[in-house]
Amino acid sequence: MSYNLLKGKRGIIFGALDENSIAWKTAERVHEEGGVFVLSNAPIAMRMGTIDQLAAKTGSHIIPADATSEEDLQNLVEKSMELLGGKIDFVLHSIGMSVNVRKGKAYTDQKYDWTQKGTDVSAMSFHKVMQTLYKNDAMNEWGSIVALTYMAAQRVFPDYNDMADNKAYLESVARSFGYFFGRDHKVRVNTISQSPTATTAGQGVKGFDGFISYADKMSPLGNASALDCANYTVSLFSDLTRKVTLQNLFHDGGFSNMGVSDAVMEAFEKGQ
Repeated sequence: MSYNLLKGKRGIIFGALDENSIAWKTAERVHEEGGVFVLSNAPIAMRMGTIDQLAAKTGSHIIPADATSEEDLQNLVEKSMELLGGKIDFVLHSIGMSVNVRKGKAYTDQKYDWTQKGTDVSAMSFHKVMQTLYKNDAMNEWGSIVALTYMAAQRVFPDYNDMADNKAYLESVARSFGYFFGRDHKVRVNTISQSPTATTAGQGVKGFDGFISYADKMSPLGNASALDCANYTVSLFSDLTRKVTLQNLFHDGGFSNMGVSDAVMEAFEKGQ
């Protein structure tokens, strides 16, 4: 169902890899709601994924950019405003990567140059994206910037490894930069703390399937899907949430407020 919530709005969506991606689902929903946008991803991710199909489906342009490169981001912001015909109304940052996780390095045995690379890609890139938009005065008033995060920023999920630290950093950047963006340009900045979701990136975490099942049993409404997250993101891009900023918004079927659930207790007791 479409409500035309984003009619006339222009944006940039980072991180659509394939049809399992939250960014991909968000792009589809934004298109259905009347928004136009540029798709961006790192050149290597674009070779791995199928972003061309998404661009064709949504009538969008693709501008490759390494989100850790200020030069690439400057080019992306300039070209996006050119292609879209004006300033930007919404941005989705859906970028995360840990070399330590990929290479099977334990949290207690990190290779620190890999850690640094992951931090740069997963968290500092969000600051770089916002700084580029801010310095270029590229956002319209009442624009909305959203980054995707996970509750491992607040609580211990051992196999999430150094991505937990990256997400904590990301959330802090959202608050700190969100203050200046709000004060100076009336732009809001929020993070969505999403349920564990069966994306290509998520499935790289050890024991992920078991954890999805656990979170689903723990949450009174069950896990939020990628499409659910896309819908929530659309609401944050819309004019209906103009005064929501500096928030880390849990979108997890209630998981974040649970201690234990009947379903988890039953499964635990059966296993004894």
